[in-house]
Amino acid sequence: MENRNARRAKNALDLPHAMIYFAPELEREMSELGIDSWSRAYFASRAAPLGAVGANLVTATFYNFNPELVRQHIPAAWSVADPEDIVAARFRAVSGALERMLGREAVRSEAVDEAGRLAAKAAERCSPAGKPLFAGHAEIEYPDEPHLRLWHALTLLREFRGDAHIAVLQQAGLGPLQAPVLQSAAGRGMNAATLKQTRAWSEEQWTDAQLELADRGLLDSSGAVTAAGEQLLDEIEDTTDAASLEPWRALDTSEFSKLLEHGGALSKQLHEAGAVPKRLFEH
Repeated sequence: MENRNARRAKNALDLPHAMIYFAPELEREMSELGIDSWSRAYFASRAAPLGAVGANLVTATFYNFNPELVRQHIPAAWSVADPEDIVAARFRAVSGALERMLGREAVRSEAVDEAGRLAAKAAERCSPAGKPLFAGHAEIEYPDEPHLRLWHALTLLREFRGDAHIAVLQQAGLGPLQAPVLQSAAGRGMNAATLKQTRAWSEEQWTDAQLELADRGLLDSSGAVTAAGEQLLDEIEDTTDAASLEPWRALDTSEFSKLLEHGGALSKQLHEAGAVPKRLFEH
């Protein structure tokens, strides 16, 4: 039963963080620094807390992107703008995006302030051991503004779970391409067309991964997920939940419920504001 808290938290709190990856404010802020493509803006803004790292580290911690795509943008991004400036620009983008979609009053509300304090309390419980992307983001000081404090805490919680998820995927024998191929075949997460485009996997590479998964009995000959594939995905999520419980043990029942209540309300508002293009997830 305890493991369910990690999944409930993910469902309620993911969108208030993830909205930035689809927000025009991020591209605008990055463009002003000279980072002029979506892919470079994504890699640079998410990796900047790690410092001016190389392509191998970004490939390892982001996991499901074609290494060739990463090498097109990292470390070249650091010659355009310093990581510290990119981090600051990302926070400006977050502030602008949240104000646009939620309204100025909402981002300064008592609910956002309380959610930020509770999310930060949960994030403080997270250990950086074995969590490289979380650890890099944890080096950043919390902003003073309540909505940015909330967003940063949610970022830490999301990267903490993400690092755990990668370890679980590797334990399950799903590589950087096999994982999204299997998930998209099961109708989970982004659709195949979006993943191929944004992660830069070719049709040939995608087909090769499908054949590998079919050899394991996880996909059938048509590329559809099998019962064994669905079961493996369920087991992966369950194991990720178990590996992501640490922060939620920092909150008592009332605090946890209150954070999820605030997060759910914000997620609903962001969804209604079109924070995520529906076409990316239509299967």
